[in-house]
Amino acid sequence: MMLEHALLAVTPGEEDAFEASIGEALPIIDSAEGCFGAEVRRQAEDDSIYLLLVRWASIEAHLAFRETELFASWRALTHHFYREPPSVTHFHEPLSQ
Repeated sequence: MMLEHALLAVTPGEEDAFEASIGEALPIIDSAEGCFGAEVRRQAEDDSIYLLLVRWASIEAHLAFRETELFASWRALTHHFYREPPSVTHFHEPLSQ
């Protein structure tokens, strides 16, 4: 299992519209093959920064999603709000304690 971490910098003043749109967009990712849930959180220090977390079966599952019509729908709902391209990274399972 991989955790996608994406920082989303929304154009200031567009936060409310982005949040309304993300409500429509999250079910799109949730329905993707290899996705085990997604969430978006708003940063406390800067109201126009959001964190997208998506649990994928693998990086390959994430990359495959990006080649689908589902991703095109996600992109149409969200990407016009970004003031810069999202920073996307992937993390392994939690370290054991």
